[in-house]
Amino acid sequence: MNIRKATLNDLNSLTSLFDSYRVFYQQESNFEGARSFLKERLINEDSLVFIAYDENNPVGFVQLYPTFSSVSMKRSWVLNDLFVNSSARKKGIGEKLIKKAIGFAGETGAKGLLLETGHDNVTAQRLYEKIGFKKESNYFYYFSL
Repeated sequence: MNIRKATLNDLNSLTSLFDSYRVFYQQESNFEGARSFLKERLINEDSLVFIAYDENNPVGFVQLYPTFSSVSMKRSWVLNDLFVNSSARKKGIGEKLIKKAIGFAGETGAKGLLLETGHDNVTAQRLYEKIGFKKESNYFYYFSL
């Protein structure tokens, strides 16, 4: 298996994975919309994506977005998207993608890597805690449109 930073050369493979990821979260398939969204992220360097290939077959990705901490005056990364094709699950690919993201955060001198998951996503929570993530209990998160 090979995990590397995605480029525009990976756009078609990444789009297929990203569209499947969105469908997993009950969104309608929209290949062209997904392609346009990802292309813009890659061109503008709004996010960083690592894509996993197993024998040249795209099997998963992780997408990171930058944010900053004013108090520590450091960058942090938000692990916003993580997906592994159903046919490639249970092979440790998700864990390897997360560890790649953690390594990248360290290489960039980031304060840390933040992620969120649903209360009912117990499988993912076990993986995150196994890797070393700690459930945040000191802060409340609010959201508004």
